[in-house]
This record gives sequence, structure tokens and C-alpha cells, in this order.
Amino acid sequence: MPAIVLVGAQWGDEGKGKATDLLGDRVHYVVRYQGGNNAGHTVVIGEQSYALHMLPSGVLSPDVVPVIGNGVVVDPRVLLEEIDALEARGVSCAKLLVSANAHLIMPYHRALDKVTERYLGSARIGTTGRGIGPTYGDKIARVGIRVQDLFDPGIFRQKLELVLREKNQLLTKVYNRRAIESAGIADEYIGYGERLRPYVADTSLVLSRALNEGRVVLLEGAQATMLDVDHGTYPFVTSSSPTAGGACAGSGIGPTRITKVIGIAKAYTTRVGAGPFPTELTDEQGEWLRKTGGEYGVTTGRPRRTGWFDAVVARYSTRVNGITDYFLTKLDVLSSLDKVPVCVAYEIDGKRCGELPTTQTEFHHARPVYEYLDGWWEDVSQAQSFADLPPNAQRYVQAIEEMIGAPVCAVGVGPRRDQTLQIRDLI
Repeated sequence: MPAIVLVGAQWGDEGKGKATDLLGDRVHYVVRYQGGNNAGHTVVIGEQSYALHMLPSGVLSPDVVPVIGNGVVVDPRVLLEEIDALEARGVSCAKLLVSANAHLIMPYHRALDKVTERYLGSARIGTTGRGIGPTYGDKIARVGIRVQDLFDPGIFRQKLELVLREKNQLLTKVYNRRAIESAGIADEYIGYGERLRPYVADTSLVLSRALNEGRVVLLEGAQATMLDVDHGTYPFVTSSSPTAGGACAGSGIGPTRITKVIGIAKAYTTRVGAGPFPTELTDEQGEWLRKTGGEYGVTTGRPRRTGWFDAVVARYSTRVNGITDYFLTKLDVLSSLDKVPVCVAYEIDGKRCGELPTTQTEFHHARPVYEYLDGWWEDVSQAQSFADLPPNAQRYVQAIEEMIGAPVCAVGVGPRRDQTLQIRDLI
């Protein structure tokens, strides 16, 4: 049976949680394969809204096994608080599995993340300050501490003391901050380990067996394509690989098991943090999109930068992810516009370019070339099928479909679970 990847096709916040939840009754495992608590998904079920930061969205479907894969970096305090909060609302997390190989976010990671951003000043990346980048840095430098280390206190303390020799040198001598003591951290984290022990497993093995048994596995990325550390707007990116290729490394599933890649894109574009954003609107229209779309970060509360749909970015995402189908969200936000601009190309140094620029400098200088599509004034939030949409709204979706190189299989017309118009089968 298939492993299906769900990937953001823009700069994040496209509505991946809504898409995952929509598929929840048709899949058996939902796997978070990268990122940490620097990203969030909002899922609305009836009148209830759930903000998830570390847990896969599948946790809200009682028949789904939610999995935190080896590619995720885990802040155990945040994870346990999120589990407790959901349990208090009647949502069971008993089926949750956490990879023993996932790396731990430590207090020194958070401290270094915040102080480094302040030190960079106007050149800062725009991180959330939650220690994600420094944790991935330690992983690559082979000095990281993993979930499995919590179950051997001697090894954990040894690794912690070793890594603090370097981190405290940075904190005290470079950034003039107080050194971090190992004893308190060790006791705190070993305590977290005792609470996490029932959830920890060899998740790669579990998922392989599930696929062999005919189960459907959904791989859910955090962030999105344009924030991928290799394929995004570097250096204004996250520290992991949200693209479909990253799903294999971050879950322990081989690439031959993946049969479908579903891209999630808003009917317009947003991003959080610094970096190039060719269609960004800094005027009243941008503020209108922000307020109408509720564009504020789930995890940080930061206002998102807003702009029109960028077909150049979507085409690029189709290519680097191998996207087979798209889920277009938030079409309802665009109601009440006479004309809806869509970026179909860039102008760079007087030349028209239909693909993503090769260099960072060119991307910073890219100016959008717009095509203006007829808008609609009708409220689309009550539509029950694609045919119920106003003709111009249908034409907008069809025009985007032609531009981005993959079919649109579903359209979101509101935040609720039932406000999705399915055009083609998602699985």
C-alpha cells in the first residue's frame, strides 16, 4: 500500500493540517518527518479549533497512529505539554509513537538561537528562537543528543557535559552570557524521558511493517518547499528538508514506497520571517489579505507577510517535489475582488524569467509579472461542490492548475473540516 507525502508548496502555513485531517479517516499512520515546534498546524473540527506544534495532525483522528519521525527535533517539555493539553480536551494521545533516533532540543540550543539572532542585528534570519537551527547543527556536527539517550542516564550526562564545554565557551566568551550548568538539565531531561518512554519506538521498522501489511502512511511535512535548507530561499530557510525527498530520510521509509505527493498551496501567498518574497504586498491590500485570511503564526503569533499567488514558485515546487496533485486552500479569502492578480513570471534586470532565478541576488531583484483574472463577489464558504463555485472562481482554480503543472484535486473554502470541495480522489 502507498506512502503519501503531504508537502507545502510555498513558504509554509498553506493549510497542511487541514489536508491531513481531511485524510485522517482514510489513512492509518500520519508521520511528522522534519522540523520542530517552530511550526504549527491549526485544525478546525466543528466549533473546536486545535493548534498543534509538535504533534502530527493525525492525532485528532482516533483511528490514526501519529508518529514523530527521526528527522524531527523534539523539545520534550513542549511535547509533553501538548500531550497534556490535548488529553485535557478529551483527545487521546495513547497511540503516539516517537522515534528513538529523533534529536533533542536542549536549553543551550534555545539560548544560542536567541542570542545569535540578536547578534546578527539587521542581517538576522528571522528564526522563532526555539532552538531548532542549533539542534540540527549539532546533529550534523555529530554532537547531538537523541531521545534514546534519555534512557541511559550515564551516557546522557556524559554527552551533556561534553557538549556544554563548547557551548558555554560560546555563551560566556563570545556572547557574554551566563554559563549553563549540566546537573539541573540532566535531572530535568531524564525526568522527561520517564514520561516519554511509553511512546518511544523504532518508528522506521513500525512504518515498514505497516506498509507491508497494506496500511496507508501519510508523511506530513512542517514548513514548506521554499524554506527547505537545500531548495528554498537560502539562507532564509529552516534547518531541515520539508520537501518530498526529506520525507524518506526523516521517516526511514525508502523512496520506492512513495506513490503520491500532494502539494498544499494557498490561493494567495504568505511567508514568515526575512527573505525574498516577489509578490509581497506592503500596502492596504496586503493588510486586507492578512486580516481577511487570519494570517498570524500558529506557534509565534507573528503577522505573516502577504502577497498574490506566485505560479513561478508553485511550478518550482511541482518540479522539486514531484507533486502529483494539489490541494488549493483559502479560496474564500479572495472573494470580493474585481480582479485577482497572479504572478506568472518575474522581470529581472529587464528580462522576463518564467522559472525561479538561479542566484540569491537575482531572486532579491525579481519583480512579479502579473496576469489579472476576473474576480467574484459571491460568498463561496457554503459551496458543497466545485460546480457550486461562481464561474470566475472556477476559472481562477482552472487557470492556476494550468500554470503550476499538476492537477488540483481539492479546494478549501473555509477553515472547517467540512469546507473542502473534492474534485478528484486524494488517495
